[in-house]
Formats: sequence, C-alpha cells, structure tokens
Amino acid sequence: MHLAQLVSDYGYTAVFIGSLLEGETVLLLAGMAAHEGYLSWPVVVALAFCGGTLGDQVLFHVGRRHGGAVLRQFPAMSARAEPVARLIRRHQNWLIVGVRFMYGLRLVGPFAIGMSEVSAKRFALLNALGAAIWAPLVTGVGYMFGQALNWLITDLGRYEALALLLVAAVVAAVLVVRWLRSRRG
Repeated sequence: MHLAQLVSDYGYTAVFIGSLLEGETVLLLAGMAAHEGYLSWPVVVALAFCGGTLGDQVLFHVGRRHGGAVLRQFPAMSARAEPVARLIRRHQNWLIVGVRFMYGLRLVGPFAIGMSEVSAKRFALLNALGAAIWAPLVTGVGYMFGQALNWLITDLGRYEALALLLVAAVVAAVLVVRWLRSRRG
C-alpha cells in the first residue's frame, strides 16, 4: 500500500483522534497532505476544530468532577497543574484561549481549569475560540511547509518511502521522549 493511499484512507480519522489530544504533529502532516491533494484543507480544519474542542471539554469536565482524586493518584501531574492554577487567577480568558498553544500544558491545562472557579459556559466559549484559531493556524503552517517542500523537491512521489520513514522516525522520537519523561516523573 502506498503512502498516498494510507493518507487518503485514514487521514481524516487520524486528524480527529490526534486533535482530541496533542494534535500539532498530526495537523502539520495533514496540512502537508492537503497541499498535496490527499486531504481537503477545510475538512482537516473542521475535524481539528471539533476534535480539539471536544478533547479539551472532556478534560475540563474530568478536572471539574474528579480533579482531586486524579491529582492524588498522579502526583507528577499536580506539579504541572499548579502553574495553570496561578495563571487562571490572573489571566483567565487569555489562558483558556491560549492553553492549547502552551507546550507541556496542552492536556493538563483544561484539566486544571476544570478544577478552578471558571464556569463551564465560559470555558466552552473561550475553548471554541481557541480551537478556531489553533486549527487553521497549525494546519496552515503544515500546508505552507508542504508548498516549501514542493519548491525544494519537484517530485515528492519518488521520495514516498523516505517520507514514510521520516514520519515513522518522528513518531518514534516523540514516543521515546514521552516514555523517558514518564520514567523521570
């Protein structure tokens, strides 16, 4: 099976699932795939918006209902949630909109905000605004990167195997870094 066929068959599913969590890498790759015509840019952005919004809403409500119990069970998460709690007191609106852009706080942020006094309605509105900025921005960067690659390499089809290997190497590197971090924490 060729890379183009894999992307066409499973790309939209990967975008939605990836956007539920930390979807930057998936969105960058989906933007590149949209540039190559394998995926539709508007569909990628819409799925990223929906997945990003839904994922953060779930984390917010888990934090609201079970925050204390989760932090007791995972003490390392508590250390990452504390800076978010301090920021919430000072910059509530900006934090909710921008938490998805903050490295290391993408998943803990909505959870910690759920443990605060922020209303569910306020979070939902500002979370949707943040996703509406994030989805086209990150996908657009991937699209532009795809265009830059086309300028550098005129025929990406010849390098399909290399591209698949590069994607696998990036995914493996991310998994190794996360595994090492979890062992340290």
